[in-house]
Amino acid sequence: MDLLPNIIFTFLLIGSLGTFIWNLSKLRRNINLGKGLSEPISNKPQRWKNMIRIALGQSKMVRRPIAGVLHIIVYIGFIVINIELIEIIIDGVTGSHRVFSSFGVIYGILIGTFEIFAILVLISVIIFWIRRNIIRIKRFYENKMTGWPKMDADLILYFEIILMSLFLLMNATDLDFQNMNNGNIISGMIYNLFSDVSLDKLHLMERTFWWLHIIGIFIFLNYLYYSKHLHIILAFPNTFYGSLTNKGKLNNMSHVTNEVNIMLGKTNESPEISDDLKFGASDVNDLSWLQLLNAYSCTECGRCTSSCPANITGKKLSPRKIMMDTRDRIEEVGRVIDKNGSFIDDGKKLLRDYITEEELWACTSCNACVEECPISINPLSIIMDMRRHLIMEESSAPNELNNMMNNIENNGAPWPYNQMDRLNWNE
Repeated sequence: MDLLPNIIFTFLLIGSLGTFIWNLSKLRRNINLGKGLSEPISNKPQRWKNMIRIALGQSKMVRRPIAGVLHIIVYIGFIVINIELIEIIIDGVTGSHRVFSSFGVIYGILIGTFEIFAILVLISVIIFWIRRNIIRIKRFYENKMTGWPKMDADLILYFEIILMSLFLLMNATDLDFQNMNNGNIISGMIYNLFSDVSLDKLHLMERTFWWLHIIGIFIFLNYLYYSKHLHIILAFPNTFYGSLTNKGKLNNMSHVTNEVNIMLGKTNESPEISDDLKFGASDVNDLSWLQLLNAYSCTECGRCTSSCPANITGKKLSPRKIMMDTRDRIEEVGRVIDKNGSFIDDGKKLLRDYITEEELWACTSCNACVEECPISINPLSIIMDMRRHLIMEESSAPNELNNMMNNIENNGAPWPYNQMDRLNWNE
C-alpha cells in the first residue's frame, strides 16, 4: 500500500507527458500543412542571436514598460519555480521527501529564491487580472476578443494564482522543511497561520497541497495546446525562423519575376510551370509552414492591432484577428483530417469564410504590426499572399486599384493623364 501513491503519480506523469507529446505531434502535422519556404534558412548565427534576444531576453516586450516588466517577472518566475519540478517528480516516483534537501545552504538559497519569485509572480498576475477585468484596457476588448479568447486569458491567470499559492502553502505546511529553517523566507511567515493545527492535520494538508500542485501542473501542461499560451514553447522557433531581411522588403514570386525578366530581355530561359501552380493564398495549405507557425505562436496581446493605422482610423482590419483566424482555420482543417484520415474539402476557405476582402484591402502595408510584435510574427505576409490570390487568380481588386494599374499600363503613371499632358498645370 505504501507504493500506491508512487504508482498513481507515475501513471499520472506518463499519461500527462504522453498526452502532451501526442498534442505536439498534431501541432507539428498541422504546421506542416503549409508549403516550404521560398528561400533557404541562412545566417544561423544571427538567428540564434535573435532567438536569445527576443524570445529569451524579452527585448521587445519592454517597449511598453508596465506590461513588459510584469511579463518578464512572470516569465522568469515560471522558469525558475518549475525547476523544483525535478525534485517533485523524483519524490513522486521514488517516494522520497525533498530529495535535494541534503544540499543544505544551496538548497535553502534555491527554495528561498523560488518563494520570492512565487510572490512576485502572484503580484504580477493579479495586476494583469486588474488590467484586463477592472481597468479593461481597450486592446483586450476589440474585435474577436470576447468569449473564448477572454476566458482563455483569464484561465491562465487563475492557473498561475492557484499554482503559486499551492506552492507556498505546500512549503508552509511541510513541517520537516520548516524545521530546517533554511529557505523558508515566505512560507515561514505563512506557517505561523497553522501554528494551532495538529501534526496529523498539518501533514494531511501538506500532502493535499503537494498533490494539487503537481496535478495542476499536469493539467496546465496539456492545456497549453488549446491556449494562446502555446507561445511559451513556440516563441523560440518562431523568433529563430523569423525573417532577417528589412521589414519593408516584400518577397517576390519567382515565376512572375522570371516572366518580367523575359519581357525586359534580361533572360531567355522559361522554366517549366506545373499545371497546379497557384498564385497567392486562399486557404491555409497555400501559406508557408512559417506563416502557420506564426499563427500558432500568436499571443493575442493586441500590440499589432493597437499600432495598425488602418485599425486606428476605423477600418475593419485587425492584424491580431488575421492571425487568430488563420489559427482557427488550421485547427478546423486538422479536425477534418482527424475525422477522415486525410483532408476532404469541407467547402470552406480562409479567404472570405474567415478573412474578408475588406480586411485585406484595408491594409496599408506599413509593417507597423510586424515591428510591434514581441515574438517576430508577420501578419503582413499573410495579407499580401491573399491579396496576390485575389488579383492574380480571381482578377478581383477594388476599382480604385484596378484604375491605378490600368493607368500605369497605359500612361506609365497612376494618374489618368497622358504623359504629354502632365506639365499642362504650369501653363
